[in-house]
Amino acid sequence: MLDKIRGKKKDDKDTPDLRGNNNKKDDSDIGGRLKGMVGKVTGKGDDDKKEEMKTPPERKMPRPMPKPMPKPMAKPGAKPRLKPPQKRPDDKRSGMGGFGRRIPDDDQKTLVGAAVFGIILIVLVGAGYYFLVYAPYQDTLSNAKQTKLAAVNTYFTGPLATDARGINIRAQISSATTPDQVDAIDVLGPATEAWREYQNQEINTQKDAYGRVMITYNDSTGSQKNSIVKVADAKSIVKQADASVLSQMEITTPDTVAIPIIISRLQAAGGLINVGNSVDVYLMNGTTSNTTVSTTNGTPQISGATVLAILRAKDSGTINANKSHAQTVAMSNLVSGSSRSESASEDVEELLKAAAADNWDQSEVSSLLNSYGWKLSDFERTSNLGELDAQYLLLLEVPRENAIFLIQNMNNVILTVPTQQAPNWMIKELKQIYG
Repeated sequence: MLDKIRGKKKDDKDTPDLRGNNNKKDDSDIGGRLKGMVGKVTGKGDDDKKEEMKTPPERKMPRPMPKPMPKPMAKPGAKPRLKPPQKRPDDKRSGMGGFGRRIPDDDQKTLVGAAVFGIILIVLVGAGYYFLVYAPYQDTLSNAKQTKLAAVNTYFTGPLATDARGINIRAQISSATTPDQVDAIDVLGPATEAWREYQNQEINTQKDAYGRVMITYNDSTGSQKNSIVKVADAKSIVKQADASVLSQMEITTPDTVAIPIIISRLQAAGGLINVGNSVDVYLMNGTTSNTTVSTTNGTPQISGATVLAILRAKDSGTINANKSHAQTVAMSNLVSGSSRSESASEDVEELLKAAAADNWDQSEVSSLLNSYGWKLSDFERTSNLGELDAQYLLLLEVPRENAIFLIQNMNNVILTVPTQQAPNWMIKELKQIYG
């Protein structure tokens, strides 16, 4: 019935519009149709239409145009002001990424997958760079720095641990950014300069009343050695050595004792040493002809021991010599001849006793027998003939800490003469040999 009133067919498949405006319009149409149907029955519908036709339509008044507002007059002397631009209302649009439209789900999945793949790729590239390039490079740089710092700590040690040059080198190593920069840092040069200054100061401070110092050092086996040298020789050693040697060297005041030892002529450098000579003391394994030195590194047990006195056994002081000279001259039947003989039978030790007892003139005996033992050894050297079984008593000046060693090994030591501190006769022979 309602469909007939609305003028729709029964089989009309259109669904009703449930929106508010359409509902109101439909209601108004239904009301109008009902009013028309009632009017036809009562006859009032045409009259109402005629009255509506007679009523004139209302005229709409035109809207007046607004007058422009006058601008306010600026005050004299006032500065012009600029108005800030008006803010536009935020354009709130729905959708992703601010594009004003919603991205489809398939595209969203594609973008998310691409973003995840990009992140994974960046992580893989970063990890590969770190483990293949950056980490090995940093390891090389760190190893170079550790090696340099170890050298600095080796050279700048002891009294130079707080030296300004060492602190400056450590700062340079820490600030280096490449292995080449670390390798370019010089450690040995500044360390050598610093140690030379320090050791020269020690020489001037530690020298004794005789102008000597004792140098204590470690040999290649780690054994501690002592050497007594003159101040000039010590300064020469310091000038020639670098930090690797100077840092292991200690200069002190000599603390020495005089030790008497009795040794054979072989052990006493062939008996060709004299008072004042400097000798090195080596330890032997035995006293046979096949004697070998026990120190395999060639370093003496005592360096720079000074010979204070040397005595040759009195057996060499017994003299028994005869000298004869005969001459015969023949002229015609005349023959003349002459002969002369000299003999010497002395005991030098007895002569010394007589001079000491004032039985003989001491000045005369002293002039005759002064350096008799050395003269005898020197004559034997030049004549290439000598008493090889002679024994010698030597008084050696050695550091106090080496005294026990020398006393306990008196029979197993051998004295040598360093050519750098050779006696005069040796210097003369070397010059004649080598020009």
